[in-house]
Amino acid sequence: MTYTLFDFLQLVGSLGIFIFGMKIFSEGLQKIAGGRLKAILSGMTRNRLTGVLTGFGTTAITQSSTTTTVMAVSFVNAGLLTFVQSTGVIMGANIGTTITAWLVALFGFKFQITPIAIALIGVFFVFLFSSNSRMRNIAESMVGFGILFIGLEFIKGAVPDINTNPEIFAFLDAFTEYGYLSLLLFVVAGTLLTLLTQSSSAATAITLVMLFEGWISFPIAAAMILGENVGTTVTANLAAIVGNVHAKRAARFHFFFNIIGVTWMLIVIYPMLHLMDSIVQLFTENPISVMAGEVESRPNATLALSLFHTTFNVLNVVLLFAFVPYIVRFVEYVQPDRSPKEDDFHLRYISTGVMTSPLLAIEQVQNEIQQFTGIVEEMHDKVHELLFDPKANHEQLKERIHKLEQDTDLLEIEISDFLVRISEHTNMEHGLTERMRFMQMMINDLERIADIYYQISKLFVKMHDGQLNWPDDAQAEMVEMMNALRAAIQNMHKNASKNPNSVNLDHAIELEDAVDDLRDKFRDTHYARLEKGTYSTRAGVVFIDVLNRLERIGDHVLNVNESASGRRLKAMRIQGKI
Repeated sequence: MTYTLFDFLQLVGSLGIFIFGMKIFSEGLQKIAGGRLKAILSGMTRNRLTGVLTGFGTTAITQSSTTTTVMAVSFVNAGLLTFVQSTGVIMGANIGTTITAWLVALFGFKFQITPIAIALIGVFFVFLFSSNSRMRNIAESMVGFGILFIGLEFIKGAVPDINTNPEIFAFLDAFTEYGYLSLLLFVVAGTLLTLLTQSSSAATAITLVMLFEGWISFPIAAAMILGENVGTTVTANLAAIVGNVHAKRAARFHFFFNIIGVTWMLIVIYPMLHLMDSIVQLFTENPISVMAGEVESRPNATLALSLFHTTFNVLNVVLLFAFVPYIVRFVEYVQPDRSPKEDDFHLRYISTGVMTSPLLAIEQVQNEIQQFTGIVEEMHDKVHELLFDPKANHEQLKERIHKLEQDTDLLEIEISDFLVRISEHTNMEHGLTERMRFMQMMINDLERIADIYYQISKLFVKMHDGQLNWPDDAQAEMVEMMNALRAAIQNMHKNASKNPNSVNLDHAIELEDAVDDLRDKFRDTHYARLEKGTYSTRAGVVFIDVLNRLERIGDHVLNVNESASGRRLKAMRIQGKI
């Protein structure tokens, strides 16, 4: 045997080049898609059939079924998709992933694309340094496309030659002599190969190369393809570990859907393979049976395997489409809802880790920030109830406010950590980097607002325990101040969900100015009450302290609005720049 450890390391390196090229190609396509990808994703919420088309389209754009399925699990976890709606997306992703096999089979084996791939890199490499972001993204995808096929050519060259390494072939051939059991063994082998490479595309490419080089027969390659369909479900299941029960169910559905498909296909696999063979013979110039395994038929065998891959996934969707409700019920039985406490806090949007696309990851952060502003809005209502509802349970309200404040501490840490991980993404565009900085500012201001509300709640509880009261006019002034601040917070909550260009800062500034004016007005009436002895000094100190803290909340609210818009107008006004 002439195959050495160094030769094996070359094979591993070649596989690494292929996966790296696929990664760059996928990321470039996602950046080119940009907002269109988000628009496609919005179609998920219509019905199951639309979901299938959405899953197919998203996978075709991203060239990664893993991205699509993990994204679907993440959206289910976030509540943007129901479990049932996600099933269509997952089925569509299974069909979309077959495009990669066709690219490899057509351009990697039927045509000599390596010189073209190198030429593509030569043409587009210089545009990687372009100031035009769209041109830069196109160049990135084309360079990735070139690297992908260079890696594939290296894999073909690094795979052991049959004639000079008969021992390896004899080892593999020994496992093909058990008839139907051999197919089951190679289904397991395909699953393990996908787990090792963490990429069904890479596993498919390796299978196609092994078939092309004659190491495995067409039926064995088909069995490996079926195993790779099972192996690709693992990533989504890993992503769902930290998700809620609905995310776990979506991931389990992906697994059971593919397992059912592989099971029925194994029952009819030989007639199906003969059908694929006949179709390829019909449409090729050299009609030699791929089942026979002759050297001349190997390029056609890669086409037949790609056709089998696509046919299997399309038929699996068609046959099981009507049975999805029953599979859903089974998954719900296997993964029951443990009914956790409603008050248990969890990150809703970013719990499944960083997305492949930085743009989509930032969308997740924006949705999480909107949850943050919702918590702040609830804290305002609870403080209002604590201050002005005589029937309220002060101890319970204080505990609830404290719990919400602790939740905001976790939100700030987790979102900040997520933003840092996004920033480590290579080739981050300047606009996205700038937006991330403003998001960091937003969560800092929001966490500070939550701290102030908690401090106000503690001040009031102390005042209540000391049996101190405000006169009616002071009470009415504080209600007016709280209502003005609530209008500002509600506006902030709306702006947190908008694109930066859609944020109306003029209205936000008007609301903040109204809070400032009320603070100035009520501060004067406060001192007048102190002079008249209308309330005690201690009650007056609490009043002015709460008033000033509410005004500071108004400042932080405006800061959040400005960060949401990508501008800091208030600072510019103070500096006299506008």
